[in-house]
Amino acid sequence: MSRIFITGGTGYLGSALVRQASAAGHAVAASYFSHEPPAREGVTWAPLDVRDPLAVEDCLDRLRPDLVIHTAFIQTGPDVMPVTARGTGHVARAAAAVGARLIHMSSDVIFDGEREGPYSEVDPPAPISDYGLAKARAEALVAEAHPGAAIVRTSLIYGFDPIDKISRFSLDVAEGRTAAVLFTDEYRCPIYVEDLAAALLELAGLSYGGILNIAGAERVSRYELGSLIAQAWGVDPAGIPAGLSTESPSRRPRNCTLDITRAQALLQTRLRGIREVLRATGRQGK
Repeated sequence: MSRIFITGGTGYLGSALVRQASAAGHAVAASYFSHEPPAREGVTWAPLDVRDPLAVEDCLDRLRPDLVIHTAFIQTGPDVMPVTARGTGHVARAAAAVGARLIHMSSDVIFDGEREGPYSEVDPPAPISDYGLAKARAEALVAEAHPGAAIVRTSLIYGFDPIDKISRFSLDVAEGRTAAVLFTDEYRCPIYVEDLAAALLELAGLSYGGILNIAGAERVSRYELGSLIAQAWGVDPAGIPAGLSTESPSRRPRNCTLDITRAQALLQTRLRGIREVLRATGRQGK
């Protein structure tokens, strides 16, 4: 049994990690930002603003975790850099100070998406969005403050219980509640939240340090993903408008395919593609 601290414990991935880690018998602590979650057996909730370096240092000094999994971030707004980048640096320094192993969650949108093939762990960041810039900066801060840390680049995270924001958005588009176009030329490797959480907990027990791509095994376009999700929830995907990202008013990374060969060789956890997950969960073609 390990003492595990999960930042962003009320987020979508954080919640899955809290659930899986506590079920495995680990002593789990997890942070929240504004609203304290309901009590959960075996879980200690800690209020934390990662923008405050002294608060982060005090929290980890008090909890003394063996492992920190850093999932906390924001994607938009004026605090993207203070939270997603500098906040990550605060967590990395505090984890190093207490001798905790660190797994930091990064993103595939650190790339500009202009290449044809997949990105490997040795490919340098080339972000074109504020969020991508913040995630790239976060990687650099982690590498500087905690050289032994694992930096996990992942892709779109989806799940069913509860449904994730990306899937909910796809359903809203398909059912006409939201007006949007899903792109046929923007590619990602979506990963099932339960697979990702299990892979991270497995990685925690290994000595691997540095960058590791952990994403789903299947590359799909945003339009294809939305159609698959709609079908999984019994909604006709014909209501989803298709378009090209090149026609978007804002520049977007088109191809964020991640090469997961290294993770597949390292981990026992299967990194399944979305069609395999839908088949296994009985949701394909619902």
